[in-house]
Amino acid sequence: MKAGTAQKLVLNMLSTATMVRLGRVLSHWMINAQSTNRKLRERGQRILSSATGASPARAAQRLKAAGGNLPVALLMLHKGIKRDEALKLLTKGKNIAAALRASLGEGL
Repeated sequence: MKAGTAQKLVLNMLSTATMVRLGRVLSHWMINAQSTNRKLRERGQRILSSATGASPARAAQRLKAAGGNLPVALLMLHKGIKRDEALKLLTKGKNIAAALRASLGEGL
């Protein structure tokens, strides 16, 4: 039991560190998760609502308008821009988290 728990902790640390280095984590949120099922869509809505202060209904609306792409929806909500402009901003950084930090500032 102890060996299994230790192994799980090590694997969780490795996967977390990998996601951070790949630029898929912003602050304490996993921002580049694919919204492939209801649970992940709801998680994306909660992240969006928490990060921007938007109501859950507005977060759901923006996430749908962004095609389920959480980083795009985050920029759309925070900056009040359209999907195409948000996509352009996301391509300007070395990774998604870097592009979001540059666009939103270090406040998140």
